[in-house]
Amino acid sequence: MKAELHVISNGRMSFEELAHIATDIESEIDYLHIREREKSTKELYEGVEKLLYKGFPSSKLVINDRIDIAILFNIRRVQLGHRSVDVKLVKEKFSYLHVGYSVHSFEEAVSAFQSGADSLLYGHLFQTNSKKGVPPRGLAGITEMANRLTIPITAIGGITPNHTAEVLGTGATGIAIMSGILSAVKPNEQAKLYKETIRKWARNHEKNI
Repeated sequence: MKAELHVISNGRMSFEELAHIATDIESEIDYLHIREREKSTKELYEGVEKLLYKGFPSSKLVINDRIDIAILFNIRRVQLGHRSVDVKLVKEKFSYLHVGYSVHSFEEAVSAFQSGADSLLYGHLFQTNSKKGVPPRGLAGITEMANRLTIPITAIGGITPNHTAEVLGTGATGIAIMSGILSAVKPNEQAKLYKETIRKWARNHEKNI
């Protein structure tokens, strides 16, 4: 399985801004997560519609929490969390959906796995401005998950290009970035930098297998 680069929307920019950046970095990223908790249903619908109209592929979109929006646009990936409807229920009703689940501990990861989650998002690994005052969780937790569970696990939280190799070395199948790309002066160049660090790690990893 190739290591993936995920980008998470930050909820602070307009969909016009997000669409502009998203289409510019699309070739460098594997998935764009739409995490817009403060947007109304109408705003979210029109925002996703704008992304698709601008040419961003639906196959690279992940809708956070809002299963209804995913179904309306026939988007096949959703990301749930502790505030969402139960994973097992979603898999029973919509078996075609890839259901990711956000976790913050090994116990949560096991519970999500047993409920039928298709992938996990774990963090935050390193200090980040979006989690000020909350101690980072480091690499031990994700290492244990990768060793003991059989579904993909993406790492998130304060990950810089310099962290990429050690994060993927835990067994994580990808990294998720928010401000590291979306808040960059040149998001496309930053996305390329992250992607190249992933490719470099993959080449070195293959040599050592």
